[in-house]
Amino acid sequence: MPVAFHREIGQLVLVGFDGCSVTPEVASLARQFDLGGVVLFKRNVETPEQVAEIAWRVRELSRDVPLWVGVDQEGGRVARVRAPLTEWPPAETLGRAGSEELAGRFGTALALELAALGFSIDFAPVLDVLTNPANPVINGGRAISGDPQVVARIGAAIIRALQAGGVAACGKHFPGHGDTSVDSHVDLPLVEHPPERFQAIDFVPFRAAIEADVAAIMTGHLLVPAFDEERPATLSHAVIEGQLRGELGWDGLVFTDDMNMKAVAARFTQVGAAVAAIAAGCDALLLCGTDPAVQAEVLEGLIYAVEREELPLKRVEDAIARQRAAKARFAAMKPFVDPVSGEVIVPPLHRDWRPLRPESLRRLIGRDEHQAIADEMRQYL
Repeated sequence: MPVAFHREIGQLVLVGFDGCSVTPEVASLARQFDLGGVVLFKRNVETPEQVAEIAWRVRELSRDVPLWVGVDQEGGRVARVRAPLTEWPPAETLGRAGSEELAGRFGTALALELAALGFSIDFAPVLDVLTNPANPVINGGRAISGDPQVVARIGAAIIRALQAGGVAACGKHFPGHGDTSVDSHVDLPLVEHPPERFQAIDFVPFRAAIEADVAAIMTGHLLVPAFDEERPATLSHAVIEGQLRGELGWDGLVFTDDMNMKAVAARFTQVGAAVAAIAAGCDALLLCGTDPAVQAEVLEGLIYAVEREELPLKRVEDAIARQRAAKARFAAMKPFVDPVSGEVIVPPLHRDWRPLRPESLRRLIGRDEHQAIADEMRQYL
C-alpha cells in the first residue's frame, strides 16, 4: 500500500480535544495522518475571538485539503457556542411557525455568525420526525415537528440558507431517531417499524434534504431490524448502502454520530466499530472524545484493516474522494458582502479566510437584527 495513502487516512476522522487552544496531540495527528477536521464543544469555548483563533490554527494544520471545523449549533439546548452570539430558540419553534421564510432568515443569520468564527460545518438540522413524545434524545425542542412534511419543508429551508452562507449543513440522524425511547448516548435504541413506515414518515425529511443539496447526512446509532437485525445503523451496510444510498439515492458525504456514544462503544471496540462504519458506507467518523491515544489507535486500526483486506481499499478511496469533493465545493464559494454591516464575509473553507478584527467580529454576532429573528421564533415556544 502506498505511503501516501497512510497519510490520507485521517481524512476519515474528525476529533475532539480538551482546552481552548489546539493541542500538540491534535497537531501531531494532523501531521501524521492528515486529519479530516475537529469538532468543538463548550469545553473549547471562552470567547468568540478565541474560537476564531482555534479555527485559524486548525487551518494551519492542513496540507492540500482544509480541515472541517465542526460544531453542533442547533438552537435551544444543543448550542455549543452561546452569548455574545445569538442564543437561538429550539428548532420546534420553526416547526410551529411553519414558515420557510422565517427558517431561511434563521439559517442565514446562524451561518453568518458561525462563518465569522471559522466554523465550516454545522451538524444541523435535526431531521428526525418526533412521533414519540417520551423520546429522551430528540424531544425537548430539538425536533422541528412530528409532521414529516413540516420537518421536510423547514429543514430544507434551513439547509439552503446555511449553505448559501458558506457553512455546510449535516442533516441527522438517519434512518430516523424520532420514535426512540432510549438515549443512544447511554444504550442502543431499538426501532421496530416496518420499511413502509420509514418510507412514509422518517425518510421524508431526508429526501427533502437531498433535494436541497445538503452537504452531508449523519447516521443514528439505532438498531432497526427491518433493515438489519444485528448491527446498529451506523455500522450497517444494509442501512447505509442499501437504504440511504440505494433507496434514497444519496451519493454525498455520510458522517457517523459520535463513536464514543455507548450505543456503539459499549458493544464494540473503538477500532472494530470504526472499521465497520467505514465498511458500511460511512465517509467520516466523529471521535468526539478527547483521548489522543484512542484517536491514534483508530487511525492506525483503519490502516491495518486495509492492509489485512478486512476493509476494501476502494471503499476508503471513495470516502476520501467524497471528503475532498465536499470541501472543494465550499472552498470554491465566493466571498460576499453582509448587507447590514458592509463586512466582507469569506466562507470558512475559502483560501482567503482569516479571523476578523475583534471589532468587526463583535458587529456581526448577536446583533439586533439577529436578536429580532430569535424573538420572532420565541413567540412559538
